[in-house]
Amino acid sequence: MNQLKSRETDSVVLPGRLPEALRNELIAFRRDLHMHPELGNQEFRTTARLKARLEAAGLRPKVLATGTGLMCDIGSWAGAKPMLAIRADIDALPIPDVKTDVPYRSTVPDMAHACGHDVHTTAVLGAGLVLADLDRQGLLPAPVRLIFQPAEEVLPGGAPDAIESGVLEGVGRIVAVHCDPRVDAGRIGLRPGPITSACDRLEITLDGAGGHTARPHLTTDLVTAAAKVATEVPALLSRRVDARSGLAVTWGRIEAGHACNVIPQHAELSGTVRCLDLPGWRDAPDLVHAAVDEIATLHRAKSTINYIRGVPPVVNDPVITELLRDAMAARRGPYAIEDTEQSLGGEDFSWYLEHVPGAMARLGVRTPGDTTRRDLHCGDFDADERAIEVGVELFTATALLDAAR
Repeated sequence: MNQLKSRETDSVVLPGRLPEALRNELIAFRRDLHMHPELGNQEFRTTARLKARLEAAGLRPKVLATGTGLMCDIGSWAGAKPMLAIRADIDALPIPDVKTDVPYRSTVPDMAHACGHDVHTTAVLGAGLVLADLDRQGLLPAPVRLIFQPAEEVLPGGAPDAIESGVLEGVGRIVAVHCDPRVDAGRIGLRPGPITSACDRLEITLDGAGGHTARPHLTTDLVTAAAKVATEVPALLSRRVDARSGLAVTWGRIEAGHACNVIPQHAELSGTVRCLDLPGWRDAPDLVHAAVDEIATLHRAKSTINYIRGVPPVVNDPVITELLRDAMAARRGPYAIEDTEQSLGGEDFSWYLEHVPGAMARLGVRTPGDTTRRDLHCGDFDADERAIEVGVELFTATALLDAAR
């Protein structure tokens, strides 16, 4: 493989462009994953495909204790310096693939890689193959761990189980990417500090004495109580939390009653709690419980709250964010990097950052010049496959620059 001197330092030699055969292989691998999506903790085929390819490269991947997902070390680790880990998520979403103009659309009904995990997975696989080749040539100065994690889309994510399986043992730093359809292929978006938000799930039931709508004063008017909880809990929280925390409760479902002249005895609300920073996220359950109880009690309703912890925000370490910036600049120049804003979406990569410093980059997947507005978690989501090579270059350059520091 051709070598390229780093623009940042003469002491680091980075691999050149991917050989055409490897580039084509990775595109075919991604399309195969796209055609055969699997939901969280059911990624048996995906895991088997990854394991077989890594073994064919002379590596020894280890399937995680959960039965899906795997980890794979490249190079030998003597414990002198903690390893860099590169993480991909491998699961798909339970939504139909509505694309009709590509030959690799999902073959599984009501299931699709609509968040780009197939791209993440293929980029980490490609980086592993390049790094393994460098290791065989004696050109890999420090070991690297690949983590292919299941169940990112299932709260609280598959990361805690992967950590329990030992994926962070010997790891000192971790990096990842997430597809961004607002960024052109060939570019990445970076942001030090919070880049995603915390996301929890909230389920509330309200109960009370029902009755005739002609005599609401003799009942617990649960429809009104539910409406007040829906509108006043978010307003109340906005006055009890620092506005810079961005704590927001948004409802997705309200259900109560079956007849227009009957006040029901039961009502349900469910939604999400999102927060921009860690301190606010840690305080959120107590604050939400207190606000719901206060409003429900005011309307004589008994409340039962099921607050389901999701994920904390991904908070990028500034030093590792700068490492990603240097790696991308060394491969594609500083103009291939743009600043990105904090997303209100959740990402379980955040659980790794509770243990080791790390950073996530936005990987551009929009075809340059395409002005169509696209988003993740949509059945028509697709990626410009040139992003795969960009991800491979970013990860390999990051590993080599990190080893030199």
